[in-house]
Amino acid sequence: METHPDLVFEGIGISLPGRLDLAGRRLVFAPNLNWPDYDFKGAIEGATGLRVELENAANACLLAEVWFARTEKIHDMVAVAVSEGIGTGILINSQLARGSNWMAGEFGHVSLDPDGPACSCGGRGCWEVYASERAALRYYHESSATADGLSFQDLLALANANDPLALQALERMAHALGRGIRMIVTGLAPAEIVVAGECTSQWQLFGPVIEAEVAKGILVGEPPRVRPPIEPGIARLRGAVALVLLKHFGPSEIGKRDRAVLGPMRRVG
Repeated sequence: METHPDLVFEGIGISLPGRLDLAGRRLVFAPNLNWPDYDFKGAIEGATGLRVELENAANACLLAEVWFARTEKIHDMVAVAVSEGIGTGILINSQLARGSNWMAGEFGHVSLDPDGPACSCGGRGCWEVYASERAALRYYHESSATADGLSFQDLLALANANDPLALQALERMAHALGRGIRMIVTGLAPAEIVVAGECTSQWQLFGPVIEAEVAKGILVGEPPRVRPPIEPGIARLRGAVALVLLKHFGPSEIGKRDRAVLGPMRRVG
């Protein structure tokens, strides 16, 4: 702001890998962050003098697709955000699902095996312990003598170099992603599934595996389209921008802004 006094700053949009009480302006569930209860919105607004909007990362990805991907005919969509954990943003009948206690979309913490690996949420065998970046790293370490400290970016680089163990670990992660998405498709029947995360840089591997897994679970009709975001590297940032700009195109109060997501946002898409 000091460097560019000629520019107008609308506000700050922040996406976080957790669930937020938007009325109370606080994180209510973020097991992979292990952060204390804190008023992020108030602190940053006080420091900058700008309006701050907070959003769950998966919801931010979903908003980015609604606004920037020109999905006018899609009224039911799920965004699956894959990183250290897994979160989902859900659009049903053109409405962003929030749920009780703001917790709609925590499919990553559905237990698939009560005797499975421990999860950061305190449970065991959750979907994300099989299908997240951490899971892929665990698969690689189980089959390799490499020391700990390898990052997911390192694993992707090894896969790009055709390392067979890295490719095997990513393929195992892709199958787990597809099986979990099958659960979402069976329960919610979205028209599109958007998978966001660094794994999409290997979409030539992930895409076909996920699509095949999803197709196995279709009860009626054709499987939903499965794709990466229109701009995979900045999906969450795009969604954060959308949050700030919503005030220009419809009601922005909590409880009203979600109803403004589709119609007003499409007009500027």
